[in-house]
Formats: sequence, C-alpha cells, structure tokens
Amino acid sequence: MPGQSPARHGADLPYRLVATDLDGTLLTGDDTVSERSRAALAAATAAGAAHIVVTGRAVPWAKQVLDELDYRGLAVCGQGAQVYHAGEHRLLTSLTLDRRTAATAVARIEAEAGPLALAASRDGLDGEVVVGPGYRFHPGLPVLGAAGHDELWSAPLNKLYIQHPELDDDELAATAVRVAGDLVGVTMAGAGIVELLPAGLTKATGLSLAARRLGLTSRDTIAFGDMPNDVPMFRWAAHGVAMANAHPELKSVADEVTASNDEDGIALVLEKLFPAARV
Repeated sequence: MPGQSPARHGADLPYRLVATDLDGTLLTGDDTVSERSRAALAAATAAGAAHIVVTGRAVPWAKQVLDELDYRGLAVCGQGAQVYHAGEHRLLTSLTLDRRTAATAVARIEAEAGPLALAASRDGLDGEVVVGPGYRFHPGLPVLGAAGHDELWSAPLNKLYIQHPELDDDELAATAVRVAGDLVGVTMAGAGIVELLPAGLTKATGLSLAARRLGLTSRDTIAFGDMPNDVPMFRWAAHGVAMANAHPELKSVADEVTASNDEDGIALVLEKLFPAARV
C-alpha cells in the first residue's frame, strides 16, 4: 500500500487527497488493514489521488505499522508534530513540547484534580515512550519504565500522556483544557489516551504541511477518523467521514458517518468516489 505523490489527473477527481487516521479507522481491531480497504486505497491512488496517513502515534510507534503496510508516502505523526517520509525513513519536520511549560501544565492539573500518572513521548525517529509509575499502556507497544516523574523530562519531548485514577478520559481532558489550556494543547486520542501537546498543534496543522508538499489544499481533502483528536482535521478538510465506532464528539462535526473500522468503513466510501475500487 504505497503512499502516493501529487495527483496526476486531479481535475477529474472528487478528492485529490485521502487522509486516514490509523487506530480505530484504517486499522481493524487486530491492527491490520483489510484487503478491501487496501484495494480501495490502491484504486484511489491509481486514479491519481494522494493518500496520507495522519496518526496520533509518534514515528517510533507508527513506522513499524507503516512498513508492514508497505506504505511509502508521507505520514503525519504525533498528532501533527511530525511529518515523516515512510519510503525514505526520514523525519521531515518535528515540533517539540517545551518541557518547562509541560511541567507547569501538569502542576496546574494536579492542583485541581490530584496526582496524575504520566508517560512521555520523546522526540526523534527512535524516541522512546517513557512510562511513569501507575501509567497503563497498550501491552503490545514498546516502552521504557521510569522510577519517577523526573526521568520523563530528561530528553526533548513531542507530547505527554496523562491518566487519572478516578476521572474518565472526557472529564480529564475537560479539566486539563480548563486549567492549562492556555499553556498546552489537550486532546483525547483513544481509551486511556489524553495528551498534552505544544500549544496550537493539531492533526490539521501537520496535515496542511504535508499537503502543501504535494501541492494540495484543504479543498482537495477527504478525511477519515474516529476520535476527538480528529476534529481539527475534519474542520480543515473539505469532507470529514467518521467511523461508526467514532466518539460522539467527532460524529457531531462529521459530514458523513460510515461503517466501523472492522466493517470496511473507509472502503465503502472510497468505492463510491473511485468506482475502480469496487471488488
């Protein structure tokens, strides 16, 4: 499933750019891409559209998935912080989170809600995710353990993950926005995944950079997603498609709701737009 360069016959296409989230969207529940979704994306790119993966995963957690998919184009990673060339295994742009600002934001949230469990995503192609005491993480992803919070600040970061022992994800994100939203960006990217980001950073900012490299704009773009971190991308794109399994906040701003990630939701939409995609 190679990524595609700028559209060749863009004037004849319904959309010249297809932007897809990974987890809960393009990936099924077992972290694979169905043959039908592969065929639909291949037909879209064969027609001349570009495909860009836009994921909350930073490059180290995304590149193995992209390699397994034989994806060779641009990928927007780390909630927009990184533009990665998958074919060349090269980081084109990277934005870091100021660690002092992040520490101040954490202090404000803890003063309001009590102690947090933290994890930190370090910057770079090989940046580790460092997990502090009590943080619950996906068991299939590589992490480093930290004895205390101080170890989380020892290297440049692209984002922090925060969890609370009592507040659910929506409540924690809302609290973080209320008390620290003037310092950092806050987003919810999945179950147990509330993140603190550089202020102003979203998937939309990263996608706009990647699209510009291909000579494309928001008017050319159809975007697929499932979580609140996809809201800015939907607002930027000409057309936003939420999966059936999407968070209600994303569905509320979507132009369309398709089937779930386990029911070929992306393919169902692309097959109508690019008829050669039908299998």
